[in-house]
Amino acid sequence: MSSPLATEILRAELANGLGIVLHPDPRLPLVALNLWYHVGSKNERPGRTGLAHLFEHMLFQGSEHVDTNGHFRHLQGVGGVANGSTWYDRTNYYETVPSSRLDLALWLESDRMGFLLPALTQGKLDNQREVVLNERRQRVDNQPYAKPYERLFELLLPAEHPYQWPVIGRAEDIAAATLQEVRDFFAAWYRPANAVLTLAGDFAPEHALERIEHWFGGLPGGPVPPRRHWPLPPLEGPIRATVEDEVQLPRVYCAFRTPAFGSAPWFAGALLTAALADGKTSPLYRDLVWDRQLAQEAGAYLYPTEEIGVLVAWATARPGVELERLTEALWGHLERAAAPPSSGDLRRALHNTLAALWSELESLDERADRLSMYATLCARPELAWSEADRYRALTPESIAEFGALHLRRQHGVELAVVPRSAPR
Repeated sequence: MSSPLATEILRAELANGLGIVLHPDPRLPLVALNLWYHVGSKNERPGRTGLAHLFEHMLFQGSEHVDTNGHFRHLQGVGGVANGSTWYDRTNYYETVPSSRLDLALWLESDRMGFLLPALTQGKLDNQREVVLNERRQRVDNQPYAKPYERLFELLLPAEHPYQWPVIGRAEDIAAATLQEVRDFFAAWYRPANAVLTLAGDFAPEHALERIEHWFGGLPGGPVPPRRHWPLPPLEGPIRATVEDEVQLPRVYCAFRTPAFGSAPWFAGALLTAALADGKTSPLYRDLVWDRQLAQEAGAYLYPTEEIGVLVAWATARPGVELERLTEALWGHLERAAAPPSSGDLRRALHNTLAALWSELESLDERADRLSMYATLCARPELAWSEADRYRALTPESIAEFGALHLRRQHGVELAVVPRSAPR
């Protein structure tokens, strides 16, 4: 890789199954710790959604040897930062600390991996349940276009597929979660053998490995529930639906199933999406917003998900523009994606994609996250360094092939979101 970034990676695994990725880079006196648990909303089940995201909150409420909010207090006391996030396929927790405080970060993560349950109380569950319900109200229930967006996934995927429900969970499921269900979820998935711990930054690998063994080696590995895969029959469409929402302007979404993240076609789809819709000079935005003035805004994106990919293109109608006209214009761009993109659009897309990638890799915490991602989803953390080459290797023909195979109306979902016609 032609980059000034350090690229050394050392891999190890503890006897209890904890995966370890070490990426030494001594240029700054910092260490980024990133812990990926291979569990997300897809490991829930209908009627019991939202547990993975709820646990992102619960893990900051203290463990047997760390009091409530102690995780943040300990780290902020040494100038460190920490957070967590939940996705369909994983939950991750991360800290960046001065390199002299690596032991503190390792202790905090090991304590909540091994000793959370003794500190898990009904009061903490009730408190964080309400926090999550308020988060859902703000981000989904009272956010324009958000609840209809959940409907898009219900149309695209069968009821039993785990990407059908939202990562944050359904409100009624969050409200109904019992303390025993929460305990069982943690016991099933929050195990060393279901996690990857990545360190990136200023440390000696031998010393770091010894400290990881010290803090995590005594935790029981235990069995991890077997992983399921959800084969999907072809989507026979086109599937069309209309929903009303508290919005001022109509919007149309077009969604498609694609190959999963990590596959060669996924990278072709990501570059196609960038060529089509990345930025205000992209063909989609330039045509719909500037030239024909049909849309107020427009875009497209491809989800980096493990089971399948999901590509979504969308446009919001300009006042006075019929949504049907805008919808046909959007489909026109998707259908033309079966032809190779112009050299200018492809060059712009590649430059923008690589610039964003290199910008992310300049950051220790982003490097640690990408190494954890590739270790968890692909079992090959070193793929983080070859991602740019995978984009560079794509040809106009391979990108067009993705469009021809996956962006067809008969295998897509079209969802129209329109202003509510009458008060509730």
